[in-house]
Amino acid sequence: MNTTLLYGNNGLELNLPNNAFLVEPKNLPGLENDKDAVMNALENPIGTAPLKEMVKSTDTVAIVISDITRPTPNHKLVPWLIEELKHVPHENFVIINGTGTHRDQTREEFVQMLGEWVVNNIRIINNHCHDKETLVNLGESKYGCDVYLNKDYVEADFRIVTGFIEPHFFAGFSGGPKGTMPGIAGIETIMTFHNARMIGDPRATWGNMEDNPVQDMTREINRLCKADFMLNVTLNREKEITSVFAGELYEAHDRGCAFAKEHAMIRCDERFDVVITSNSGYPLDQNLYQAVKGMSAAHKIVKKGGAIIIASECSDGLPSHGNYSKIFEMASSPQELLDMINNPEFKMFDQWQVQKQAVIQVWADVYVYSKLTEEQVNGAMLKSTQNIEQTLEELKSQFGENMSVAVMPLGPLTIPYVEE
Repeated sequence: MNTTLLYGNNGLELNLPNNAFLVEPKNLPGLENDKDAVMNALENPIGTAPLKEMVKSTDTVAIVISDITRPTPNHKLVPWLIEELKHVPHENFVIINGTGTHRDQTREEFVQMLGEWVVNNIRIINNHCHDKETLVNLGESKYGCDVYLNKDYVEADFRIVTGFIEPHFFAGFSGGPKGTMPGIAGIETIMTFHNARMIGDPRATWGNMEDNPVQDMTREINRLCKADFMLNVTLNREKEITSVFAGELYEAHDRGCAFAKEHAMIRCDERFDVVITSNSGYPLDQNLYQAVKGMSAAHKIVKKGGAIIIASECSDGLPSHGNYSKIFEMASSPQELLDMINNPEFKMFDQWQVQKQAVIQVWADVYVYSKLTEEQVNGAMLKSTQNIEQTLEELKSQFGENMSVAVMPLGPLTIPYVEE
């Protein structure tokens, strides 16, 4: 069976056994005229008045975007928002890059994300979660922390959040209120949102919105300073817009999540010895930190003691910023990592990603195909592979000639599950 995994910008072709089980949703076509669809959604939103009727010409308008690790088509959405609000002077806009704990974007990256016109004409800032001078304290969360959000966002007369909706490995679904929390939050708030208890809660998982404490916290914090309008989209494997959800934050997001769940969640009858996955290609597969999402999706259907093979280009390394790689140096095994992180006294940003990865590694072996060196992969307690087909052949000695294999070409754009 020939298949192409989403990998970097060009994909990765594989020749797999004919009995490999393909796990992917029906590929929805991109909208024939995505601009018309977005403009129509702005004029006929879910649960609010039309956008341009809500914004006065004298208003300052904050637009929150996702950072470069997400494929949100903001090079389209942001110019269309500004066009719809043409009665508002350009100097009244501020675009806030929702970096969370990630690094700043460069001017060149902003051009890639937003287009040259936006970069040249609209004020753009990176959120700095560690800089309290740029944050506002909005009170206390019921989850036990002070709530800090970006000052430009809080002080704007009108607030818009953009994003794209897909299943998320601990928030249930991405998009909606997650653009604000943790996108433009302060580090204290983010650390509570990602603490070991929250991330380790079995309800904090793919596709679950009903009683998910992570989703509950992001919605609670958004209510303290709610976006006045949401513009989210869903995407296909070509990163084309397949549907648009605009309007009141929670109602529009819920509708988008229902749409994504219907098309992205795939039921499997049983678990597999080996699961091959991607990390959805660029931009999500820029580093190993983000690749934990692809591993987590495969974890849903791999047998205990099985093997996951993930193809993630990692053009941005581990990455070099943050604490992800440093935390692995503090223990000698995945179980030791979990014991360390689950100690309430341990607090280090990026621990949540290591925690999710360690849970997977305790369950199954993980092989990584990437541009990383073998030393870098081993440093993260993972196994390196230079040839996926060869590694698959070698795994027959462990699982037998009749080993069961599943392949997820779209990675975490598809969320499989087994009803157990």
